[in-house]
This record gives sequence, C-alpha cells and structure tokens, in this order.
Amino acid sequence: MAEISATMVMKLRKMTGQGMMDCKRALQEANGDTEKAMDILRKKGLATLAKRAERETSEGLVVCKASEDGKTVAMATLCCETDFVAKSDDFIATAQALADYALACSAEKGTENVLETVVDDRKFSDVLTEMVSKTGEKTQVGDYAKYKLDGPGLISIYIHFNEKVGTMVQIETSDDNVAAADVLKHTASDMAMHITATKPLALDKDQIDSETIEREKAIFAEQVKNKPANIIEKIIEGKIRKFFAENCLLDQPFVKDDSKSVAQVLADAAKQAGGEAKIKRFDRFEVG
Repeated sequence: MAEISATMVMKLRKMTGQGMMDCKRALQEANGDTEKAMDILRKKGLATLAKRAERETSEGLVVCKASEDGKTVAMATLCCETDFVAKSDDFIATAQALADYALACSAEKGTENVLETVVDDRKFSDVLTEMVSKTGEKTQVGDYAKYKLDGPGLISIYIHFNEKVGTMVQIETSDDNVAAADVLKHTASDMAMHITATKPLALDKDQIDSETIEREKAIFAEQVKNKPANIIEKIIEGKIRKFFAENCLLDQPFVKDDSKSVAQVLADAAKQAGGEAKIKRFDRFEVG
C-alpha cells in the first residue's frame, strides 16, 4: 500500500472540503490515487443520501434567479434536516449554485430536471452529492419552477427575509409600455408579497379542483345540518363564496388595501399605465 503523506491528505481536503480523517481513509482505500479517493468520497455522499432517504427535510432556503433581460426567472428550494446545516457556508453555496442550475434548466417544472441539468460540465446531482458527503445530512431540491415571458408582461419575485418563503408571479400586459411602467412594476412586486402572505390555493375558482370544493361543501353541510332545511343550501352557497374569496388570488382582499380585491388593484394599476394586465400564473414555495 502506498504511503499516505500529510501533504496528500491536505491536498484532497482542499479539493473536497472533507474532514482530514475521511480524506486519509479515502486515500488509503484508493492506494494513494487522488482521483479514486475523490470518487470514494462522492460515493460516501450517495450512500448518505440513500441511508437517510426517509428523514424529514424541514429546513433550507428558497432561491431565485432572473436572466439579465428579466424575461426568464427560476425559483427553487434546497431542503435539509437541520437549521445548523441550512446556515452553513457549504449549504448556502450549494443553494446559490442551485439558482444558477434552475435558470439553466430547459424544463419549466420538475426537480428531477434540475438535478440532471449541466453547468460547467457538472450535473447539479453531483454538486448536491458532494455537499451531502460533507454535511452528512439528507439534502434535496424540494420545489422548482421556471417562467419565461412569451409576450408583453413582467415576472416579479418576493423572497421573505428569512429566505424560507418565496413567490414568483407572471403578469401579462396589453403591450410592452404597460409592462415597463413604474406603477405596474410596483404593483407586481406587491402582488408577489401578497401571495407570500396570504397563501392562495389558486388563481381563480376554476383552478380549484372539484374534490376540494366537494370536501368543503361536505364540511359546511355538517356545520349547518341542524338549520331549517329550506335555508341550508343558501348557507352552504354563501360559505363557498367566502371560501373562494379567501383562497382564490384574484378574489382576495388586497393586503395593502382590503377595500379592493387583487383583481381590482391590478386593473387600476394597468389603467394608470395606459393599458390592461392580468395575472397568468404564480408559484409560492415554502420550506418546512
């Protein structure tokens, strides 16, 4: 077996960020071959992922990145087991790398697509495995979405100060001048913040699946079963209208002015900008 010098161990440690003893053991197993030792350390990371597959990943960060022209924006979450690891330099660096990979990903959805994305000849799955081999914690991409403008409009993002909640919203406009207007940019930013705070289930009632609606109706029916039969249906209808107003983004009272709905606030801003605007889609991600 080749002699493993302190210099060899330090070199591998500098290359991988692993502990001294882990590097020494890997070099011993690889008979002094640094490349093989690196592979051994990577496999250790994969083994850790497999061993901790059932662990909860309730800590982490929301990351987001936009293209230089602002017409493409991606958002993702990197999740781990403990707050201690989530605050570590290695985790934060990997989360920042995830933002780059998310923006480079060719698909608009699917965390598996981000894992397979290649940047500078490396898949993100390899970057992730390397970090796991350092921290020893299960770490995974929790959510991912990417928006790209296909016409006049803008994409706005809001990441909460704790970096555990974030929103991305796409607004379509009647022309580019409306999208460029300061009043609409400001309103779009407010919309992203509103979504982060209120957690809407859908854009409008047509986007809420029928199972959810029927489940809510059943709950409401149970609540009013002792009321007179001739008014039960009306009470349930009223409760469903309230449910839609609370959970459909366009119908929600705007957080900065609850005398208006989100739809009204956006329409007013677009009118001031000299045109029309509508929300096309949104995603709200939360870690934990």
